[in-house]
Amino acid sequence: MDRIILSADRICDLNPELIKKFEVQTIPYTIILGNKSYKDNVDITPAHIYKAYEEEKILPKTTAINVIEYYNYFKAWVDEGYKVIHITLGSALTSSYNNCVLAANELGNVYTIDSQNLSMGTGMLVLKARELIDQGLSIDEIVAQLEEHRSKIHASFILDTLEFLHAGGRCSKIASLGSNILRIKPVINVDNRSGAMSVGNKYRGALDKSIAKYIKDKLSSHDNINPKRMIIAHSGIDPSCIEIAKQAAAKMIDFEDIYITRASCTISSHCGPNTLGIAFETK
Repeated sequence: MDRIILSADRICDLNPELIKKFEVQTIPYTIILGNKSYKDNVDITPAHIYKAYEEEKILPKTTAINVIEYYNYFKAWVDEGYKVIHITLGSALTSSYNNCVLAANELGNVYTIDSQNLSMGTGMLVLKARELIDQGLSIDEIVAQLEEHRSKIHASFILDTLEFLHAGGRCSKIASLGSNILRIKPVINVDNRSGAMSVGNKYRGALDKSIAKYIKDKLSSHDNINPKRMIIAHSGIDPSCIEIAKQAAAKMIDFEDIYITRASCTISSHCGPNTLGIAFETK
């Protein structure tokens, strides 16, 4: 039987309890804030980023994991005779996937999976990988099933504000201003064939009510949802909003597990506080 290490970019946004429970190794992205470099969720948190933006109006730059970082990260396991399955952030969003492939080709016995997703969507694929590993499948069978399964993972998130997207150059000032004045909460959908993002529904009004409508609309848009698990990820939000999301989901689908996770700095710096997203699977 293959001895397998399950690994992922830390941007999979599984919480520490899930990482420990499902025995997932992770490698962080680099966050550059001001003149200093940090490792995402190692020596910097989203709270630091929000504070820097509030006080100095600066946002961090995020950098992909480079080939050398991946090579050094994998090498000890490969030298010990392990095979590594590593799941990356969607290749449409970062060069990390290509860098990981280069490192894997140099080392051998590292199998790189493009999640074609981000944050909790990538996390869902990581949990599926653990399931397949625990079934005792061969490495080739696991890789093939993961590449087939990723199109069954559906991820999206609802924004409270466009201010951070505007500050990062990802939407116009007019759009940001209009959204704030009209109290519009846009939904961003993730394309599970690439990881690319697009704007979905737009809700108007209070965040808590918008979240409830968002959850209902998303879960009613599929008639074959797998009730095994769902992930709710947030970038820092009032606990009452998380509870509203859980209750709204429970009314629609009797999920065996609903996991709550906190988004990484990489995600939080783009979407800003009070963002909430969900990921689920279809059969």
